[in-house]
Amino acid sequence: MKINGVILLIAFALFAGCATHPTISPKRLKKGESRYGYTLSLENVFPYMWYRKGISEVSDVGIRVGLPVYGTGIDYSRLLYLKDNKWDVINLSWSLNPNYNMDFTYYKFIKAGENRYRWWGFRGMYIPEGITGNTSTRIGVLFGSQIKDKMGFEIGYYHDFNSMPISSVLNPGWAWDSDENIGRYGDTPHVSDAGIPSEFSRMTGLSMLVYFQLGNSE
Repeated sequence: MKINGVILLIAFALFAGCATHPTISPKRLKKGESRYGYTLSLENVFPYMWYRKGISEVSDVGIRVGLPVYGTGIDYSRLLYLKDNKWDVINLSWSLNPNYNMDFTYYKFIKAGENRYRWWGFRGMYIPEGITGNTSTRIGVLFGSQIKDKMGFEIGYYHDFNSMPISSVLNPGWAWDSDENIGRYGDTPHVSDAGIPSEFSRMTGLSMLVYFQLGNSE
């Protein structure tokens, strides 16, 4: 029974591992300063570990390692604008998962108090070859907040306009292979033959994560 439970958990991880995204640092890192912790996300059943380090006064890099490998990736952030308690950052990211993806994100941060931050961003997401062997290009927005010294969250949605009407995203009855939609969306299957959300699925565009910082150093 234990073996069956492990197999079921791994199978669920395969199902849920649609696409993943970086855990950024809302706090600007100085050169040589680092933060590390773990993240729980909708896209990954298992948490992934992350480590970020400032490589200059205006940029930092992040490394993620997930289990079995989902959530693993690398990203780079660079400060573009800074004024008082507000700043803008650009982030480039690559992630390994069944629908391995690359992200381009423009963040806008605001410091809301001691160790408290809020941010929103515009993200372009590119899946060069998904589960069904096709390409998906998505755009969308995200919102996040660090609500405690060592804890924060982020939520976003990134839409592929070729896969379904954006007006139908919240319609649970919409189906790409229905008689009404097969003519327009028949070449954008939302599930693979194995039943896993494909690069065209609305689930692949949904992102929700909660991160926990375990430590930091200079």
